[in-house]
Amino acid sequence: MNNQYASSSLFIRVGKFLAAALGALFLSACEGVNSQPPQGMPPEVTVVKIEPRNIPTVFEYTGQTAGSREVEVRARVTGILQKRNFLEGGAVTAGQSLFTIDPALYEAALKRAEADLGSAHARQQQSKREATRLKPLIKAKAVSQKEYDDAVSGNAIADAEVNVAQARVTEAELNLGYTHVESPISGIAGRALRSEGNYVSGPDVLLTTVTQIDPIYVTFGIPDDERLKLLRETEVKRLVLPPNTEFDVSVRLTDGSVYESSGKLNFASIRISGVTGTSETRAELPNPNALLRPGQFVRVILSGAQRPNAILVPQRAVLEGPGGKFVYVVDKESKAEARPITLGDWQNDDWIVTAGLNSGDKVIVDGVMKLGPGAPVRIADPKASKVGGAAGKPGPGAAAPKAATK
Repeated sequence: MNNQYASSSLFIRVGKFLAAALGALFLSACEGVNSQPPQGMPPEVTVVKIEPRNIPTVFEYTGQTAGSREVEVRARVTGILQKRNFLEGGAVTAGQSLFTIDPALYEAALKRAEADLGSAHARQQQSKREATRLKPLIKAKAVSQKEYDDAVSGNAIADAEVNVAQARVTEAELNLGYTHVESPISGIAGRALRSEGNYVSGPDVLLTTVTQIDPIYVTFGIPDDERLKLLRETEVKRLVLPPNTEFDVSVRLTDGSVYESSGKLNFASIRISGVTGTSETRAELPNPNALLRPGQFVRVILSGAQRPNAILVPQRAVLEGPGGKFVYVVDKESKAEARPITLGDWQNDDWIVTAGLNSGDKVIVDGVMKLGPGAPVRIADPKASKVGGAAGKPGPGAAAPKAATK
């Protein structure tokens, strides 16, 4: 009896538990049905209203820095290198002595030239006195005309010899001065390529280099196809360049930061490189703190151009189908219309649309993955946001067209 009573109690408890569980599942199912939107309700989408506007346009290229002046330091005379007078990698000024060549030989040459000049001056004075003495005698017929002519000619020859001797003195002074190899510009000295005690055979031997880095140059190449594209866009007024193409130039460093000072373009080559297919362009930037170094790779940013009445759409709104890139536009009947478009460049997070959209069009931005052509839609916000408004997340949909990529 006890065993039968225990079994009956167990069956009753299990039955009550199963009934409670089934009831909970039924209520949950009912709640799930009630939480779904009513059948036939159009999907909710977010749109942006197209409003053409003038937008600043920048262009970026890969560039490399270079010294605004880079000179090779060479000796003008031969001799033994006696001393180095600068710190390698340090700053030097124009006219500063960088090397000293043994001057003894050139000092002796200068003394010899000065002595020759003294002798020439003595002969000049002697010939001058002779011509002066004979001048009154020729009038008195006391000397022959030949003697007087010889005296005058001798004086002229003595004058010429003085000039020659003076030129040799000047040459000797220059050579002696050239024993001090000076920097032609102010800048940063390079490594010394010859050490003390080496024989320098003259200008054919490179001693060091000096580079001026303030201001500094940034050179970069503009691809020829891009150059032609910019010209065509300028001709049809889709792009307005700054007056005299004087772009403001800034550079982005390898760590992503933008250099604090900007500059201007100062050279554009007319020649297209047969190797790279680009035209060389150069900008000049101030560099007082020597942050930029020659040979450094940077991103060159050209600003100052504008695109008038440009039409922008967020990149996430652009889709790609078999016929090319398109967007969904809400038509007058609140239906999704697939609109083919032609794209230009990127502008931050937007595409520039060159054809296919007009002012006032409402482009669907979020919810495009749930749509098809002609599908009814419901705009989430009655006041359509402007281009570049709040971002949303695209809806799911495995069979929908994929988003367009550049």
